[in-house]
Amino acid sequence: MKWEDNVRKVVPYIAGEQPKEKNIIKLNTNECPYPPAPGVKKLAEELDCDAMRLYPDSNSTPLAEALAEYYHVKPGQVFVGVGSDDVLAMAFMTFFNSDKPILFPDVTYSFYDVWADLYRIPYQTCALDENWKLRPEDYEQPNGGIIFPNPNAPTGVLESIGTVERIIAANRDVVVIVDEAYIDFGGVSALPLIEKYDNLLVVQTFSKSRAMAGMRIGYCIGNEKLIAYLNDVKFSFNSYTMNRPSQLLGVEAVRDDAYFKEITSKIVATRERVKKELKELGFSFTDSKTNFLFATHERIPAQEIFQALRAAGIYVRYWNKPRISNHLRITIGTEEQMDSLLAFLKQYIAEH
Repeated sequence: MKWEDNVRKVVPYIAGEQPKEKNIIKLNTNECPYPPAPGVKKLAEELDCDAMRLYPDSNSTPLAEALAEYYHVKPGQVFVGVGSDDVLAMAFMTFFNSDKPILFPDVTYSFYDVWADLYRIPYQTCALDENWKLRPEDYEQPNGGIIFPNPNAPTGVLESIGTVERIIAANRDVVVIVDEAYIDFGGVSALPLIEKYDNLLVVQTFSKSRAMAGMRIGYCIGNEKLIAYLNDVKFSFNSYTMNRPSQLLGVEAVRDDAYFKEITSKIVATRERVKKELKELGFSFTDSKTNFLFATHERIPAQEIFQALRAAGIYVRYWNKPRISNHLRITIGTEEQMDSLLAFLKQYIAEH
């Protein structure tokens, strides 16, 4: 068909499977296993029809102000989007416009190369070392921008602030994006560095640690000029990106800091317990500082374990990709969910 000659063709991002069956133990998309803060539930029950009838605040002002207060920055330093994917896509479109390639790790969030292809951005991947760590020297070459997650996904490895700053300091002529989707599970944020480096953009999300993946709330923080440029692109694309309920419920989530810390602490405690029990079953893994584990077994191929778990109604994530084809990414669920996972694995491994 002739019209296909003018179609922009890309290989799309493939999200984690969303099973339709009931009674599935879903450990494949890194959602929080606990409900949102009580104030979120209460407000959701009280929202009136105007929350749906009226256009939302195009600047997400209430949420941006709440985040600014929480992080001790100016509201003009906060950009809010529909999940961190929306924020990152806008950032790619806004800041990565050089003829030089952008740089990101070879094993990382698999949306990065999709956006680069979609927006026709040249890119180059930099191989993680044998311990799944960044090599800072790989990012000390001419480039059109840099992005990396910290902690990384799917490896769960956390880079030191020293490593992060070394990369930023060596690249003052381009924008460096640090994707901190999992920072609340044991990492130290790069946010304090935004006062020192005007080329740093830090991206975070409500989908993991604030238990609001379904509301699609993401944000980034940087200097006011970076945020102004992002807003210019957003308002050239879609003025009303975030709906009113998400803005209002997001404010409630930010306000309840005690609950936020309670559930992240529970997830971290469960993660550390599961590490010990998986090790006894012959698994090895990185020292994850996220809400998931990146695990491989000493004898049984990851794909076999993935298929066996899926048949038993336990979903984890598997990629048949270079370097990671013998690893599983296992989201940390509730204590009961992880007990079910461990019980199945114990029996399965004993029989194989």
